[in-house]
Amino acid sequence: MTSDVFGRILREDLPNPAESPELFDGILTRRVLAFLIDCVIMGILITAAFIVAAILGIVTLGLAWLTFPVIVPIVFVAYYAVTLGSAARATIGMRAMDIVLTPTRETTLDGWMAMIHVVAFWISCAIFTPFIVVVGLFTNRRQLLHDIVVGTLMVRRSPMERHWIAQQSSTLGA
Repeated sequence: MTSDVFGRILREDLPNPAESPELFDGILTRRVLAFLIDCVIMGILITAAFIVAAILGIVTLGLAWLTFPVIVPIVFVAYYAVTLGSAARATIGMRAMDIVLTPTRETTLDGWMAMIHVVAFWISCAIFTPFIVVVGLFTNRRQLLHDIVVGTLMVRRSPMERHWIAQQSSTLGA
């Protein structure tokens, strides 16, 4: 059994970068590009929500304009919770870049875990902006600061699916 930096037990079937380097090939670059794609998508969603709130504000004599301050956080959290908390475990940008989020501990990745992940991401971005990516350069699985804290791992999807299938086959064959 292995544990993370906080002493929590890690899953036994986590991929090892030395044995499966294809799972981590270019993962940091892919994450940055996925983030940029997601920012464009969220920008479109935020713009649409602001337009709807503005129109509804006219109809409701300004009452709907009270939603302006909460539109951005609601769109961010909802986007990540719906996409990361889905069976795909990836945002639209992550799917485009062939990466997926997986838990490193014995737990499922559901909507709550996805929301905790995104809140930890934005808090760490606000406090340690360049540092969170630099951390990925020094961790063997290319985990960022919020990944380590929350207990998640980002890997390439297509090689990961082959890895899990091979793990299941070896477990069943043993």
